Amino acid sequence: MSILLQTDSLSVAQETMAEAVPVEKTLSIIELLTSGGLAGQLIMLSLFIMFFVALYLYFERLMAIKKASQMDHNFMNQIRENIRNGRIDNAKMLCAHSTSPVARLIEKGISRIGKPLDDINTAIENAGKLEIYKLEKNVSMLATISGAGPMTGFLGTVLGMILAFHKMASSGGQIEVGALSEGIYTAMTTTVVGLVVGIIAYVGYNHLVVKTDKVVHMMEANAVDFLDLLNDPS
Repeated sequence: MSILLQTDSLSVAQETMAEAVPVEKTLSIIELLTSGGLAGQLIMLSLFIMFFVALYLYFERLMAIKKASQMDHNFMNQIRENIRNGRIDNAKMLCAHSTSPVARLIEKGISRIGKPLDDINTAIENAGKLEIYKLEKNVSMLATISGAGPMTGFLGTVLGMILAFHKMASSGGQIEVGALSEGIYTAMTTTVVGLVVGIIAYVGYNHLVVKTDKVVHMMEANAVDFLDLLNDPS
């Protein structure tokens, strides 16, 4: 009888310990991203739109800048040779067959040959401003997304926290800690996603700025060479 009682007590203790062991709750990324209610889902959708727009702008501008930086290394030598030999039309045709912004600047300067040097310089500067504007097209949107992404994510977190505390207040203080913590970490998800979007857009923006500065420097260097050629054509 004593052995049976001890066996029953051991079984009860094992069942009690099994019930006391907490069950680990798993949550997939998809569930985490979509578990913030309607407001959280709308904010998450806007963040994903920002993310894809940032990626599109980055790669589109990167290819455009890469194309603008491609130029024949003998281009200026050929321009110099044609101008020194009086073959202005050949120099213009050489510029017309090139799609680089440097060629368009030089073509603008060649079309002003015979006028005062200040007029030629002004024409090249105006054409350069237009080329820089083309290179920087839509790049500022990346800077906007790099700032708007984290702010939008933080807005989602604040809304989630407000809803969590409102739920706690409306329950008369009887809300479970687990339910409250679940609402809080769900709300914090928007901040994480917003920071990721902002970091990617910020890094992409600065990379494009560096690439654009290199192209602008190349344009300025070739424009100076062209003006020097006009000052001393011999």
